[in-house]
Amino acid sequence: MLIPVKWLKEYVDIEGIDNKELADRLTMSGSHVDSIDALDKGVQKVVVGKIEKIEEHPDANKLVITTIDVGEEKLQIVTGAKNINVGDYVPVALVGAKLPNGMKIKKGKLRGVESVGMLCSGQELGINENLILKSLKDGIYILDKEYPLGLDIKEVLGLENVVIDFEITPNRSDCLSIVGMARETAATFGKEFKYPAIKIEKEEDDIADYLEGIEVEDKDLCKRYYARVIKDVEVKPSPLWLRRKLAEAGVRPINNIVDITNYVMLELGQPLHAFDLDKINDRKVIVRRALEGEKITTLDDIERTLNNSMLAISDTKSAIAVAGVMGGANSEVSGDSKAILIESANFSSRNVRLTSRAIGLRTDASSRFEKGLDPNLAELACNRACQLVEKIEAGIVVNGHIDIYDDIVEEKVIYLRPHRVKALLDIDISVDEMVKILNRLDLEATVVEGKIEVKVPTFRQDIELEADLIEEIGRIYSFDKIKPIPLIGTLTKGEKSFARIIEDNIKDVLVGLGLNQITTYSFISPKVFDKVNLPENSIKRQYVKLMNPLGEDYSVMRTTLIPNMLEVLARNYNHGVKKAWAFDIGNIFKTTSIPVKSLPKEEKMLCIGMYGEADYYDIKGVLDSMLEKLGISGQEYLREENHNSFHPGRTANIVKDNHVLGIIGEIHPDVLENYGLKERAYIAEVSLEIAQLHVNLKRKYKELPKYPAITRDIALVLDEEILVKDIERIILATGKQLIEEIKLFDVYIGEQIPKGKKSVAYSIKYRSHEKTLTDDEVSKVHDKIVNKLQESLMATLRA
Repeated sequence: MLIPVKWLKEYVDIEGIDNKELADRLTMSGSHVDSIDALDKGVQKVVVGKIEKIEEHPDANKLVITTIDVGEEKLQIVTGAKNINVGDYVPVALVGAKLPNGMKIKKGKLRGVESVGMLCSGQELGINENLILKSLKDGIYILDKEYPLGLDIKEVLGLENVVIDFEITPNRSDCLSIVGMARETAATFGKEFKYPAIKIEKEEDDIADYLEGIEVEDKDLCKRYYARVIKDVEVKPSPLWLRRKLAEAGVRPINNIVDITNYVMLELGQPLHAFDLDKINDRKVIVRRALEGEKITTLDDIERTLNNSMLAISDTKSAIAVAGVMGGANSEVSGDSKAILIESANFSSRNVRLTSRAIGLRTDASSRFEKGLDPNLAELACNRACQLVEKIEAGIVVNGHIDIYDDIVEEKVIYLRPHRVKALLDIDISVDEMVKILNRLDLEATVVEGKIEVKVPTFRQDIELEADLIEEIGRIYSFDKIKPIPLIGTLTKGEKSFARIIEDNIKDVLVGLGLNQITTYSFISPKVFDKVNLPENSIKRQYVKLMNPLGEDYSVMRTTLIPNMLEVLARNYNHGVKKAWAFDIGNIFKTTSIPVKSLPKEEKMLCIGMYGEADYYDIKGVLDSMLEKLGISGQEYLREENHNSFHPGRTANIVKDNHVLGIIGEIHPDVLENYGLKERAYIAEVSLEIAQLHVNLKRKYKELPKYPAITRDIALVLDEEILVKDIERIILATGKQLIEEIKLFDVYIGEQIPKGKKSVAYSIKYRSHEKTLTDDEVSKVHDKIVNKLQESLMATLRA
């Protein structure tokens, strides 16, 4: 919320308070300041001047020589401007002046004629472009009236102002206004708060002569609808003071009628809308649910499709506005408008939020309605708008109003116990001081039988309990005055959980192996289950749906990390990244009942993904290194042919002691095509909760071997479907205690190998812990291994 300080000063006297102090104190009282911006942007030594004479330049057709009176002296300035005339009042940059673009003005000559200073355009002064009239955008900024000569231009154009950007919390909709922040400022600094005096001097005719009536069909979605009529409207640009205030608060001026509605919204926090009364069929307004598929072109010239869950403002033929979001082009106020209807309504915050999201349109009005507004503000805001119409002579206010307000919201009464304030805040504060603070916040407080009776105004919808009142006292008293005290209780020792230690070990290993950690959303689209080829009856399709999703792409909770990993790999591939090795640690969410009626079970998973300079053995090697770091050994990789996301011949379940830790393999070509990946990709997904059952982070010392090792290689040709684990099992069983290590270093299928066969090559390391082995001893064991492989697997030695 942008708050121009000069505008704020109209409602609370803060003269003499530095802008930084203002921001700091308001931040400490709960209104967080994002930024403080000065509007002058460093303008120095620019003053008001009057053009007394304009002469042609003797040596340049496009230049003129002007004589400028700046009060204390008259200056000769050469300029190329075409929009100036004798008698105009203009901004004059004196010698030594500084402008926002960094320019410094020096005395000089233009085509041989001395020029002492410069005439300035609006852009050169850093004036908001919304405040510059079209006729002045390409020339010198001509002031709107006579001003004292030599007066600082910052004072004339309001450039001395400062704008503070506040971050307003969602529960404080009352602070989304200048008046709301003025009330906070008055309470924080102990100053008097001045509410704008609202009075309409002249009213004519009767509203019944201009409006057939208003009907509210759905009062659940429209708590209050208040309307007034303005006749003899003259639509034209707003006066400078009004345009300036809007621009400083971040709103683009449009015309006097629209600007007044925006002004009131910024001032009081109540969105208004003006309809051209002559464009309303039968001059009757109906507040109803939209028809299914009903079309409306909004003020931004975009046709939007509504549905029956949305609230529409309509006439007897069609919708003329999307309630709480934006008006329709078919009832827009224009230069031809002669009578207008001003709407000041209170719409359901939830309905406005859902409608705004559904049609993809968020406005200043909808952002306020979404947070919930005070229905009692509607009448004040509408009358304030009528007062301003009268003030700037934009029309005549018609006598009477229409107000549909059945379920009237009234003040709450909450009783506050003074001893609870002292106990919770641990401060020594008198009851009188408590009452004074509450009254400064417009919370009418009186002492009744030892308790403080507080009447909570309807604009403070965030105050519901005694604790809320205590918080109000604490923040205005200032939390920084409250002495911090350590928590009292049993001494606890902070340390990482075992699961967290495991995660840290995993991250260390994987990052060390060259993988990048990624973080992905827990919310996904249900369409990803089709993209990864999961069958309709897959248990992973039993997901949890979100009640209020951000959109279809984030509407369900994930049951696997594989789609997230594939999206990241695909995004990198599409951006030209030739190699991507990544890992993700996150939760999946398993349903505990069908249909889903309870919270899902969360399970921590690890997903490793890679493409580019990678094959199955790379990802298996990464996984083995990680498991070794966790003290897990002896895991088996058992062929898996029924997982539709993976290649049926290049996928395995990771098994340890009858526990399936996860799955590893090459992604199915159809899935790669669904994600736009044209390279082979490999993924492993591991349940960290199951893996944790086998983790052993204790390290036992093992002495270095005393005796040397002997290494022998063996190359076998055997049937293609024989698993590597079966080969290794035979080797280990036959070699018994003498085999220290076996390492697979080659698998080959191709030329010189019979069809249906493959060549597998191992390096076997032999070592005894009792003596130095001889070649004969190793050969006997090695030959036994070869014979056993030939006998059991019909293997032959490759020449």
